[in-house]
Amino acid sequence: MNDSLKKIYGYLDDAEDDMIKWRRHFHENAEPSFEEEQTAKDISGFYENLDCEIKTNVGNGYGLTVDIDSGNPGKTIALRADFDALPIKEDTGLSFASKTDAMHACGHDGHTAYMMQLAKVLIEHKDLWNGKVRIIHQNAEEKDPGGAKSMVESGCLDGVDHVIGAHVMSSMPVGEVHYALGNAQTGRDGFTLDIQGQGGHASQPNLTTDAVVAGAYFVTEAQTVISRRVDPFEMCTLTIGNFDGQGPRNAVNGHVHLDGDVRYLDDATRDKAKDAIEQFAKSLETAFNVETEFEYDEGYPKLHNDEDFTKQLIQALDDNRFDELDEIVEQGAEAPSEDFAYYADEVPSTFLWIGCKSPDQKKHPAYPHHHPKFYMDEDALLIAAKTVVCAAISYLDEN
Repeated sequence: MNDSLKKIYGYLDDAEDDMIKWRRHFHENAEPSFEEEQTAKDISGFYENLDCEIKTNVGNGYGLTVDIDSGNPGKTIALRADFDALPIKEDTGLSFASKTDAMHACGHDGHTAYMMQLAKVLIEHKDLWNGKVRIIHQNAEEKDPGGAKSMVESGCLDGVDHVIGAHVMSSMPVGEVHYALGNAQTGRDGFTLDIQGQGGHASQPNLTTDAVVAGAYFVTEAQTVISRRVDPFEMCTLTIGNFDGQGPRNAVNGHVHLDGDVRYLDDATRDKAKDAIEQFAKSLETAFNVETEFEYDEGYPKLHNDEDFTKQLIQALDDNRFDELDEIVEQGAEAPSEDFAYYADEVPSTFLWIGCKSPDQKKHPAYPHHHPKFYMDEDALLIAAKTVVCAAISYLDEN
């Protein structure tokens, strides 16, 4: 094992209690996307008296960057952690459950807490590593347009050679680190469809143009985009998440609004799905004598891990295993989307997954992310910190 990493692992061991303390603080005081004002103040306050350079309000919200210069020559690597919560009412019964109407139901509180302590160790022990590290504390990962794109546009990657990100996963046992070579997470788009017909009395439908019927037809037929337009070997999903046609039961509704979601791993597949969905929407005008307004929003791009960089980091992790690491697992892409993709589109990057599924499933069942009962085993914090610091320091030492 690398001697410097061995020492850094020890310093992170000493910081584990502080990781947990900060994680519980952020969890208890959760703030949703684009409203993370106090969270950002807490993060910046943590770094105030440390030997680093802080920039606040980076991008479209409360994003921060923290530059750490070892004083030794070398490359520059960025480490990213997001810090927003979700507009979900918590139902865990934890002693540190959220006091607000938001909840850290995806683990971003843990991402922030481990990254702060990791950064502090690097600041206090600059003699143990080379080059520079930029910590990216990112706002608003959960809500379009996200924080990453605007932070990149604001220059947060200027001078950066690579970026490393990690996300805790309740579907993976604590002690495991997972990775993918190439495509790692799907791209995510959204669309809206407004259908305008002519309402009227339910007893005289012949005098109306029923927007609900037209909308129902669209919902059903749009599913054939996936089953008949997309190559079965290509990943693509289409979901109608909202159908708003509220009205009295004795009236024909003249207007409905639909919101849809598209996920994909190949840009050509996305373009094919987009064109087909738009064609179906337009065809309603002729088929049902209605007017339509369709908008398609291209959201987070697919997240692609640089294969060479990822292989290098995984090899370093295998060569410098720590006690808490049980298994390193190669897998395919994950279905959810991630705005870390914007960093990966700019510089060769990698995104890792850290298991946080509790070994005691009777006491703490593994609920999915974004669930009111989402639970993260806090042992994952130290594992995440050691995994990311191993990847970063190994790369900087070799370059």
